[in-house]
Amino acid sequence: MKTKNFTTTILVDQTPQEACAKFTYSYKKVHRTTQTITELVPGKKIVWHVTGSQLNFVRDKSEWDGTDIVFEIAKKGDKTEVRFTHVGLVPSIECYDGCSGAWGFYVNESLRDFIAKGKGQPNLDERRPARAKSRGEQRAHDSRR
Repeated sequence: MKTKNFTTTILVDQTPQEACAKFTYSYKKVHRTTQTITELVPGKKIVWHVTGSQLNFVRDKSEWDGTDIVFEIAKKGDKTEVRFTHVGLVPSIECYDGCSGAWGFYVNESLRDFIAKGKGQPNLDERRPARAKSRGEQRAHDSRR
């Protein structure tokens, strides 16, 4: 007897874009974003469109709204290049320094470890308390100037 896969279908009134994968990321009461996957080319490209953000560490809590988080994947010789771009995260917005630094960690360290070893480091401040403490002390020092 052949094994048959289970399939079921529904029809909805929403557009294909509205029915596409949507997910939310949140970290404590500091950061919450909702993304929709707007492009997916397996092994080549993934685009997350930020449909809502609540960044509680900057004045404009919705700075990420309407931005795109893009992962482009390509073979480069005997290696694979993963190129990350947060379209709309530009130096003129308040969270640029902190957010670009965090993305640098998540991509260059956590994602690299996840791809290579199957385990990343999901939250910088929880995984590296010494580094988090020194950043906090630096912020406190900077605010006294």
